[in-house]
Formats: sequence, structure tokens, C-alpha cells
Amino acid sequence: MKVDSQQVAQLVDKPIEVVEYHRHHCRCGHCGEVTKANWSPKTVPGQDLGVKLQAFLGWLGNYGHLPYEKQQEMLWELGQIEIGMGTIVATNQRVETAINPSVEQLSKWVKVEQPPIHVDETPWPVKGVKEWLWVFTNQLFCLFRAADTRGRKELEDQLGHEYGGVLSSDDLGVYNGYTVVAQQKCLAHLRRHFQRLIKTPGQYNKTIGQTFLKLIDEAFRHYRIWQNDKNRHGYQVWARQFKDKIKIATEEWKPKAGYEAGKLLRNLRQKAEQWWYFLEHPEIPPDNNLAERSLRLAITKRKVSGGSRSMERFKQTANLLTVIQTCRRQERSVIDFFEKSLIAKVGHPNCLFPSLIPNF
Repeated sequence: MKVDSQQVAQLVDKPIEVVEYHRHHCRCGHCGEVTKANWSPKTVPGQDLGVKLQAFLGWLGNYGHLPYEKQQEMLWELGQIEIGMGTIVATNQRVETAINPSVEQLSKWVKVEQPPIHVDETPWPVKGVKEWLWVFTNQLFCLFRAADTRGRKELEDQLGHEYGGVLSSDDLGVYNGYTVVAQQKCLAHLRRHFQRLIKTPGQYNKTIGQTFLKLIDEAFRHYRIWQNDKNRHGYQVWARQFKDKIKIATEEWKPKAGYEAGKLLRNLRQKAEQWWYFLEHPEIPPDNNLAERSLRLAITKRKVSGGSRSMERFKQTANLLTVIQTCRRQERSVIDFFEKSLIAKVGHPNCLFPSLIPNF
């Protein structure tokens, strides 16, 4: 007879259960000293919630964007557990405190090792005042920084007064003049500038805009080809021809350009090494999309929460987002990272803080 089989993922009746832990005390018959066993690493002494559940709540609030009230309801639905709002708030703060050493370690590592990095920033309201959330990222990590300015100081505080790596960014003025090995400005931003130029009144604006849009699209197209086939020789042959096209187009339209078009062409000429760095170094992408994508989680968090009530809470949020996005980059479990951090914070024997440093 034939036997059919089917595997089904089920939500069990009580996915959250209350477990009672005991530990024994013993008195030495010789010296009278009392010794006691360690609590299970699954517990936090004095806390009603186990470390795995606390880590899960940290994930729900900061990655799942579930408000505290709904976290309360979820605990009741899944385990008939009644938890006060203060406990859930304290749990989130406890998770942040536990991950803080790992975030500080990553921040120092970035400043010392100076890997290629993408940088961007977004507004963040703190008690109604506009502050700024910065992101410093590449394919292997994602570091968020809570700041009260959008100025050069924040860049230098995180990366140093000069940076020995390649910095990718948009064309915000704060990055101009910053001492780095090289910069790659976001070509997608340049494309948007020329799109706006097409709609700006002026005799040659439309033609100039269309000319450079075509060139920028060619650059993106050939970069995607290189990503797929890794044919460096073919890419270099194209890149040399492309640089000639840019030079010819710039010289052709410079005498005819009006005010807005003239600014763009001067920018292209004066910062050519920053706009076209990827032509000689295709390992560096021509855009800053990685940083912009990294900020999406933070922007969703901002919309759901409405911002932060204090700079201290803002910094906690930045640290939690750092762990979440870095674990995603490294294909690691966020909940597992939170759990290990809590266990290390409690001080269980032989339990070290996990690291966010790539390939650590």
C-alpha cells in the first residue's frame, strides 16, 4: 500500500510556557562554607522572562515594529502571561544595554580598520526637535549613529579627521573636502539632477539633460554587465571610451549652458574623480544605494514610533538597529545575538559578548 506524507508547520498550543528553575545550596562539612549552583543561562536572576523570550521581544519591537501594547497582547495570546507595560519597556532597555559592548567594539573597529564604506543620514525627531541618524555601512556590517547635527563633526567623530578607505555618499556639501583615500559620489543623485534640468526652463537645458542622462544610463548598464561577467578587461576598454565621451560632451555643452546647467557641468568637471571613481575601480559601486536601503528599516521605525523621547532613547534605538542590520548582512539570527548578549551581560560563566566585527 502507498503511504502519503505531508510536513506541516504548526503553531503549538502553548508556544510560551512558564518553567520553574531550582538551584541547590550545599554546606561544607569541614569549613562550614555554603556554596550554590549557578542559575540556568536561560534565566536572568530576578526577572520573570527568560533570555530567549526577552530577545524575541527585542526583535518584535525593533525589527517587527510591534508596539508595546501589542507585545502585551501577544504574550497573553501565546502563553496567557500577564506582563506590565513597565516590564516590556525595561526589557527593551535591558537588551540595548546588553548589546552596547558589541556596538562599541564595531564602532572602534570601523575607525581603526577603515574599510570601504557607504554613508548617509536621515532626520529623526527627538521631543519634536530634528536630530539626525547617520549610517556607516558596507556589505558586511551596518553601524548607526545618533547625532544632533548633520555636520562634518559627526563624520569626523565616527571615522576620524581623515579616512584611509573609500567613502561613498550623496553629494551633500558636508562630504566635500573631507580627507579620504577616494570618494565615490552617488551617480543616481547625479541622474536626478539632470532629470530636473530637463524640466527647468532654458534654451539648451532639455538637450543637455537628455545627453547626460543617456551617458549615466550607459554607465549603470555597463556596470551591471561587469557585475554579472566580471570581465575586467572588457570593462576597462569600455571605461576608457566612456571617459572620452564624458569629456567631449562636457566641453561641447559648456559654452552653451545656462546657470543651472553650468553648475552641473562645473561640478562634473571639478569632481570628476569622485563621480567616476568606479570606472577605474569597479569593486566600488557607482551609487549609494546600500546606505539608502540600510536606512529603510530606521525610517519605518521612525514612522511607527514617531521618533524618540530623549537623546538617550535615540542612541539606544541606533544601537539596536545596528545589531539588526549587521546580523542581516552577516546572515545571522538577530534573536540569537540578543540572547547571547543578555547571557553575557548577566555574567554566566564562560559566556562572552558576541561580536559584530566581520569574520571575527
